[in-house]
Amino acid sequence: MNDQISTRLAAVRQKMTEWQVDGLLITSPANYRWLSGFTGSACTLLVTAERAFLGTDFRYWEQARQQAPHFELVKMGRTADLTSLPQMIQQAGVNVVGVEGNQMSIIQFRELENKLQNDEKADPVALEPLKETVEVLRHIKSTAELDAIRRAAAITDWAMSQVNEIVRPGISERAVAWELEKMMRERGADGMAFEVIVASGPNAALAHHRPSERPIQAGDSIVVDMGARLNGYHSDLTRSFYVGAEPDEQFQKVYGLVLEAQTAALEGIRAGLTGKQADALARDVITAAGHADDFGHSLGHGVGLYIHEGPNLSVLNEEALPVGAVVTVEPGVYLPNWGGVRIEDLVLITETGIEFLSHCPKEPVIRY
Repeated sequence: MNDQISTRLAAVRQKMTEWQVDGLLITSPANYRWLSGFTGSACTLLVTAERAFLGTDFRYWEQARQQAPHFELVKMGRTADLTSLPQMIQQAGVNVVGVEGNQMSIIQFRELENKLQNDEKADPVALEPLKETVEVLRHIKSTAELDAIRRAAAITDWAMSQVNEIVRPGISERAVAWELEKMMRERGADGMAFEVIVASGPNAALAHHRPSERPIQAGDSIVVDMGARLNGYHSDLTRSFYVGAEPDEQFQKVYGLVLEAQTAALEGIRAGLTGKQADALARDVITAAGHADDFGHSLGHGVGLYIHEGPNLSVLNEEALPVGAVVTVEPGVYLPNWGGVRIEDLVLITETGIEFLSHCPKEPVIRY
């Protein structure tokens, strides 16, 4: 782990040269964990060309000492009022400090900038908001990261394989979600990647439906979306089902279309393709079938320390997908007043295509 942290610090320092900053302030939990190894909930990192500081309060002092030996520790208050930051920044002797533009609020930025620019006892320090910082480097997963994700995915695969045994007419969405969560925890998950989604009947037309007391009925389509969290890393998996021995024509049509779109994407995705091009592999299939307006989200997203991170498989992403990124591939079609179908797998981007990290079969019929 120590060698890994040294490598990551070196990579960040190289990026700092590109960003034209001589200090980098990190407050995002995923970013500071990845860069320092510290897992506490109160932390600020400051990285310069030669030094690395970690600020935290009394509650986490010993934990930081153990987990982040590469960093000089700085005692800070428990509040997020930034009162300790100017001193830490001035101690580092930097002139331009990059900050996470998508993490620090405008009020925090202006407050800190005012203190750094108007301290009569120290030279003024400029703040530079950056669109992306450490998260860019987090796109490519290490062997240890992949191991944690694989293990989380295996737990999720197993729980999803039990849906056929759990779901029966009359059981509520909430009860199914709770059974799946218990299964994943009993299998070794530290927690859920997000609240388990169980959406039945017309609720399946809501991409991020929260499980309700609605009883599942024969003839329903059901979307189940869930993931495990293990050692800070996440998995993500979605399967869609029909309750009954003989799926009706509507379900067969929609499920077949979504499966065709996902298959096209899984067969075409590879390193070097842009996120926009990857998205089009599935979107073009759904659009050609007349359902362009019924696929309203992106094809997928990166997964790691956050359940949603880069790189994104989206019409908005013109960046090339790198070897070593872990992403979801999850097309869906949602029809109001009927329901929806989404099929999602977790994959690793390789030079020649993908490696599946999720292995749960796609068996959509729930017989009872």
